[in-house]
Amino acid sequence: MDWDKLRIFHAVAEAGSFTHAGEKLNLSQSAVSRQISSLEASLDTPLFHRHARGLILTEQGETLHRTVHDVYHMLAMAESQLTERQERPSGPLKITTTVAFGSTWLTPHMKEFIELFPEIDVSLALSDEELDLAMREADVALRMAPPRQPDLIQRPLLEVRTHIYASKSYIDENGAPETPEDLDRHRLIIYGHDAPPPVTSVNWLLDAGGKSERRRRPAFTVNNLYGMYRAVRSGLGLASLPDYMVPPNVDLVRVLPEISGPQIQCYFVYPEELRHSKRIEVFRDFLLEKAPDHVI
Repeated sequence: MDWDKLRIFHAVAEAGSFTHAGEKLNLSQSAVSRQISSLEASLDTPLFHRHARGLILTEQGETLHRTVHDVYHMLAMAESQLTERQERPSGPLKITTTVAFGSTWLTPHMKEFIELFPEIDVSLALSDEELDLAMREADVALRMAPPRQPDLIQRPLLEVRTHIYASKSYIDENGAPETPEDLDRHRLIIYGHDAPPPVTSVNWLLDAGGKSERRRRPAFTVNNLYGMYRAVRSGLGLASLPDYMVPPNVDLVRVLPEISGPQIQCYFVYPEELRHSKRIEVFRDFLLEKAPDHVI
């Protein structure tokens, strides 16, 4: 069997469609379809049931998918062993985390890490959706919730604290809330519901100090914490933001500082086959050094 065709087959089986697999592989839908048809012809058996809503693996396809999945794991383990040097960490290190955490806290620290470990080839994938570490879409993830995927090692890394912030221009124009109940008369910016939130408690501001059964009506929703941060800086309203997003030299004010949102645990997550990776180890230790008392 042609390994390149098997690689495409695996992507299609995981994605459930030729189109989505093609996007992931940077191939056209027709090219992916041709490769699958060629593989089915060489095996003389159908691998997918094709219908209007997508693709479903046949019984034979399920058998092949399990085998190819296991091969991917074995190759990932071999890659880790071949690229790792005991005396000096080296090789690729692909990191994934949320857009907000990666762009505002992690990225500014990466220059120092790369200078400390120049033989590690670092790449960063920012996404509020979970990449599949088991399929080596990334080597390590920094996540604001325990991973849903099985067979991953997860270690608590940092504790993230959140407070309410507003711009000075908004406070000058609208005044600052003096009690949680005062939030009823302020413009609130919250995380939109058309995408999975980075943490389940992200919109606690809608209920903080409220006495009525009806939740507050937000003035603006956006499905990205960095977008919320930019909206606050523009003077649009108040929002709950992680403290790490607000550097001291930015023109933002913490309002009602005596109350805070639920504390969020950040997890350091990686696949089992990278348990002994020096790259993973030095990156974890570096992050722990950068977080005072492991709280940001």
